[in-house]
Amino acid sequence: MMRRKLAAGNWKMNGTSAALAELEYLALQHPAPTVDILICPPSTLLTQAAAQSGSIAIGAQDCHANTSGAHTGDISAEMISDSGATAVILGHSERREDHDETSEQVRAKARAAHAAGLTAIICLGESEAQRDAANTLDIIAGQLAISTPDTATASNTVIAYEPIWAIGTGRVPTIEQIIEVHDFIREKLIERFGADIGDAIPLLYGGSVKPSNAAEIFTVANVDGALVGGASLKAEDFSPIISALENS
Repeated sequence: MMRRKLAAGNWKMNGTSAALAELEYLALQHPAPTVDILICPPSTLLTQAAAQSGSIAIGAQDCHANTSGAHTGDISAEMISDSGATAVILGHSERREDHDETSEQVRAKARAAHAAGLTAIICLGESEAQRDAANTLDIIAGQLAISTPDTATASNTVIAYEPIWAIGTGRVPTIEQIIEVHDFIREKLIERFGADIGDAIPLLYGGSVKPSNAAEIFTVANVDGALVGGASLKAEDFSPIISALENS
C-alpha cells in the first residue's frame, strides 16, 4: 500500500515572527513537494504562518479537549482551525511529562481535533528506564490503545513514535529497534481498525532525526515520515530531511 508520506516539524517553544523567514525559505526550496510538509510553530504564529506558508501545511502543538470555556491560556481545536492550521500534535512526551497528560486526555483532545476537521498527530514513546526494563512494546501498546479514539481514520490521524530517551539527546535507536516498534504499531492498528484503515494510517519516527540519518530511517517499511524537533527550526537543516523522504 502507498501511504502518504509526511515530514513534520515541531518548533516547540521557539520562534517569533522573525522565524517565519525560515518558513518562507523552506517553501521556496520545496514549491511542489511530492510528500506532505507540516510545520508546527507556537500558537502565536499560527495565523501568520498559515497565511504565508505556500506548499507547507501548518499545525499546532496542542489543543484543549473542550470547544470553549473557562480555560485560561488554552487553545481549542476550533481556534486552531480558524487560524488556517490543519493539524495538531497531541500527547507529545513533553506534554505528558511536563503537564502530567494522560492517554485518556490525549484521546479526548484527538476527538476534539477530529471534530474540528484537524489531523491529530498522536505521539507515543517509552522512557529510558522502560526501554532498559524491556517494557517498550507494553508501554507503546497501552499508549496507542488509549490515546487513539475510535474516530481515527487514515485521513485524520497520524501516529508518531518518539522514544523519550532519543528526543534532543542525539541518541537514536538502532534500525532494528525502529523496525520492531513501527511493525508492532502497524499490527495493532490493523487489529483494531481493520486492514483498510490500519494499514493506511501514516506512522512517523521522531527523536534526533537529522540530515545525516534521515535516509537510513526512511528505508524502514513502516516509517512514513518523521516528526522533527530541533532540525526543523532552520530550513537548511529541515530541507535535506524532506528531500530524503521524497527520495525514499
